[in-house]
Amino acid sequence: MMSRRQFLNFAAAGAGAILVSPHMAFASAETDRRFIFVIQRGAADGLNIVVPYAEPSYASLRGALAIDPSTATKLNGTFALHPSLVETARMYGSGQALFVHAVASPYRDRSHFDGQNVLETGGTSPYQVKDGWLNRLAALLPSSHENAIAFAPTVPMALRGKANVTSYAPSGLPQAPDDLLTRVSDLYNQDAQLRPLWESAMAARGLAGDAGARQDPASLGKLAASFLARDDGPRLAMIETGGWDTHSAQNPRLSNQLKALDTMLASLRDGLGPIWDKTTVLVATEFGRTAAANGTGGTDHGTGSVAMLIGGAVNGGRVLADWPGLKSSDLYQARDLRPTTGLDALIAGAASESLGLDPHRAATALFAQAGSTQPLTGLIRS
Repeated sequence: MMSRRQFLNFAAAGAGAILVSPHMAFASAETDRRFIFVIQRGAADGLNIVVPYAEPSYASLRGALAIDPSTATKLNGTFALHPSLVETARMYGSGQALFVHAVASPYRDRSHFDGQNVLETGGTSPYQVKDGWLNRLAALLPSSHENAIAFAPTVPMALRGKANVTSYAPSGLPQAPDDLLTRVSDLYNQDAQLRPLWESAMAARGLAGDAGARQDPASLGKLAASFLARDDGPRLAMIETGGWDTHSAQNPRLSNQLKALDTMLASLRDGLGPIWDKTTVLVATEFGRTAAANGTGGTDHGTGSVAMLIGGAVNGGRVLADWPGLKSSDLYQARDLRPTTGLDALIAGAASESLGLDPHRAATALFAQAGSTQPLTGLIRS
């Protein structure tokens, strides 16, 4: 026999449609600005996303994997953008995209789980910190109703912590009829424990509106925009993307991944309308990939990569890079792009400037374990 809690979950699930992967997590706060964190799980290859085509060692290290600069969008005299990022290139041209190269978290090993934990918690070593930097960011803002909503079966580590979190994981089941939802509401109206859970589920259902539950990139961007564009909707968001671990067949796989990311970002931009001008999207990965190609048409786990800031609020049209070079003596452990910029400094600067927070206070709150993180500045339009 189904328990009351099981029935509650079943009925609430019927209010929407399932979204398995990617997942999203949302936080709501009293601000008219939006900040979105897109994580690239699997270690995205920054050297083939923002291509150092003028680097003499690039082509020889990459061999057949090297991106032909004639097919890419030249960003400046040193870097070009992967040809699959068509809409992102347009946003760069209009000053709405900025790239930070040779960037990494403090993590220096090559475990996906450990690297993602460091990236999401803001610690300096795996499992050192028990909550996520995005949750701590939510706690810095005055909240209006729920501090955070996870639009996923589970809340990502970056959004776990003391700030209040609820979840919205719609299902592929048919929409529940209004009569059933009314009856369930009446059933739990006098239940002190289950009434708040049901009310939260119904609130999330209302935010989702008719955005649908298809998992293609355009639908994901539209769904995210349907939440973020509302006056009573969330202000912070996290979107998970996977599939960036390209040990083999890297060129076609990376091309498909980047096309999907590009489509999702464009759909998010279009869905947000005028709100896009107040939006910052940070795209980052747990670590990069080896500078040299491996023997199976791909690259292996590395260190330095590239991060992106995209949005109408971004002071873009630039590539920020203290470029270390790709000669053997320049590489980290003679194999990886050497990080010269801290991802924590980028996050602290982008988050604080995006949301109108004091940058040093934000850096301390988000990355206390890293010591005196100096936030990057000038990332967001004043």
